[in-house]
Amino acid sequence: MSSFYSDMIYEKIVEAGNEAVFIATDFLDIADYETARKALNRLDSYGKIKKICRGVYYNPKFSELLGEYEAPSPHNVALALARKFNWNIAPSGNTALNQLGLSTQVTAHWTYISDGPYNKFTIGNIEIDFKHRSNKEISGMSYKTALVIQALKALGKDNIDESVITKLKKQLSSEEKDNLIKEARQTTAWVYSVIRKICEAK
Repeated sequence: MSSFYSDMIYEKIVEAGNEAVFIATDFLDIADYETARKALNRLDSYGKIKKICRGVYYNPKFSELLGEYEAPSPHNVALALARKFNWNIAPSGNTALNQLGLSTQVTAHWTYISDGPYNKFTIGNIEIDFKHRSNKEISGMSYKTALVIQALKALGKDNIDESVITKLKKQLSSEEKDNLIKEARQTTAWVYSVIRKICEAK
């Protein structure tokens, strides 16, 4: 295989930065699937990128402080796995709370709901769990809508006060609030009641 495609793919990887995680289908604008897959394997064998698990790669950043390569972002790994398997996913539990700044707890266990099967991946000392949920809990929703719903469920009805509502209100754009109020109509009644408060104009 010509190094032409490898060079183009590597250029795109570098431009995306060290946080990005890739699969072969992310490069279909450059080459067909098989060519992209071989190019990623080639770049991995040359030490330019690192394989996280089968078919999933990242561009590692070397930490002078630690004297080793930094680990990939668990969230970006989860998103790449979702693309690979064509799953719709959203963070759940503490993962959802962390994503929205509602918790600062550092965890080695990342959880997501998914319309795919139950699955678990271990990346170094990090576990990424995908928990199957019915399509109505995730499909047909924007990522942010599903994220907010899961965060509210993780907090629980009795733990949501004005400070939580204010914090979420500030994080959402007008468009995201419009999507949220429309897309969350089929969710649990108490969750939707909170969502209405989040989306209020004032």
